[in-house]
Amino acid sequence: MSVFLFLGFSLFFFFYVFLSLAQRISSKRTPPSSARHITHCPPSHPIIGCLLSFYRNRSRLLDWYTDLLSRSPTHTIVIRRLGACRTIITANPSNVEHVLKANFHNYPKGVPFTSILGDFLGSGIFNVDGPLWTDQRKLASHEFTTNTLRDFVVRTLDAEVENRLLPLLEEYADTDRTLDLQDMLRRFTFDTVCRVSLGTDPDCLDLSRPLPPLVTAFDDASRICAMRATSPVYLVWKIKRALNIGSEKKLAEAVKLVHGDILDIIRNRKKKLLQDNDDQQIKYDGDLLSRFLAAGHSEEMVRDMVISFVMAGRDTTSAAMTWLFWLLSQNSNAEQGITSEVDTILDRSNSKCLDFEALKEMRFLKACLCESMRLYPPVAWDSKHAVVDDVLPDGTPVRKGDRVTYFPYGMGRMEELWGKDRLEFRPDRWLVGPGVEGGAEGESRGVSPYKYPVFQAGPRVCLGKEMAFIQMKYVVASILRRFEIRPVLENRPVFVPLLTAHMAGGLKVVVKKRS
Repeated sequence: MSVFLFLGFSLFFFFYVFLSLAQRISSKRTPPSSARHITHCPPSHPIIGCLLSFYRNRSRLLDWYTDLLSRSPTHTIVIRRLGACRTIITANPSNVEHVLKANFHNYPKGVPFTSILGDFLGSGIFNVDGPLWTDQRKLASHEFTTNTLRDFVVRTLDAEVENRLLPLLEEYADTDRTLDLQDMLRRFTFDTVCRVSLGTDPDCLDLSRPLPPLVTAFDDASRICAMRATSPVYLVWKIKRALNIGSEKKLAEAVKLVHGDILDIIRNRKKKLLQDNDDQQIKYDGDLLSRFLAAGHSEEMVRDMVISFVMAGRDTTSAAMTWLFWLLSQNSNAEQGITSEVDTILDRSNSKCLDFEALKEMRFLKACLCESMRLYPPVAWDSKHAVVDDVLPDGTPVRKGDRVTYFPYGMGRMEELWGKDRLEFRPDRWLVGPGVEGGAEGESRGVSPYKYPVFQAGPRVCLGKEMAFIQMKYVVASILRRFEIRPVLENRPVFVPLLTAHMAGGLKVVVKKRS
């Protein structure tokens, strides 16, 4: 034991002396003319880069990055980590547009990023580049623009909300029992996305039984892949994967279960679709899986595509709705605005049903959702990798292989983009005000997707954006028409940025029937 202590102390002493010398040398070599340029970047040392600063701020990475970006004249910083490529992080809309649109072909996902998610997402649309991405994008784009899928989504929402979600809330209403709203919404969105993507019904809203293993495996795989991306020392997860130990062993087990279960669903569905058609041809049956199978893709390709859609469709919308319900509990005027809008629209149409046309009219509800996602984006950051050297519009040089990360969380907190009230929940910033040109009062206000890249932008803009708004509007409107949702704890929740963000510890609420 004494030998290990001695070795540990010696190693610590070596790094302390090395870092002290490196910092002195670095400060001496820094030309005065470039000092101003790097003041907004974290201290960086030879070999280890900004490992020390990264480690000290590992529990508040989002706010750390936001602070650095807000002090940067260009709203862009450079991060260097041990074992990882040089990372440029930006909250500059001009840079975002350059990366996502103007010079799109120079900024694919890149091998460093796809390797992080490759074990889990395989060759799915969210984790590939080039022809493979183009082919999947064309297929999915056609499907997401059809009225058939839109109508199928609305019918699915109607069945899931009326038959399961609202009765569950009714059980909790006006009792002393607390409900984890985040967990309930995640269960709901998993049910919905599985019915739309896979044509199956896992019935996760039955709280009397544990979650299916597929759901917990999805959660484990997502969480561990996110840990890879934010590891202070990038090489650690690769070593753990090679040795099949720790979190990487758990990831391998979770991925095996997810891939196996999804393949079983695909094969059973394929068999059923063939049995139902005398000509032995797979035909479109409303959901995405039947469409992908009908297109003739291999089972492995279809598996990777639907896994990507399930992951994205489940976690993003449930996260957005969770944060909206919390924000509404702090802003009663906005909650009243939503209920008034919903009642007015339904009274005018003499209908009690939330059909597509009614949902489309709910502009204030959409404004509340947009404002909630501005402050708490379901995807806090996203990265691309440079194919060749480049220069961003703000003058930041980009080297071949650099990671360029645009940062929706930080962008929503930049005073230059959103004003001094940037930290306030103000849905009216998304609506045309009185006396403003460019639309009638109360209409939705256009905002550049490069200022608000919550759904990405350019060629990779989220295909499910409109479907996501349909789902979120339907759920929020249905709940608020009937119930009041009040958080149990008064403390501000903690925003946790994994592959998709969530609220630490869930959102414990009590449910009251609305008068």
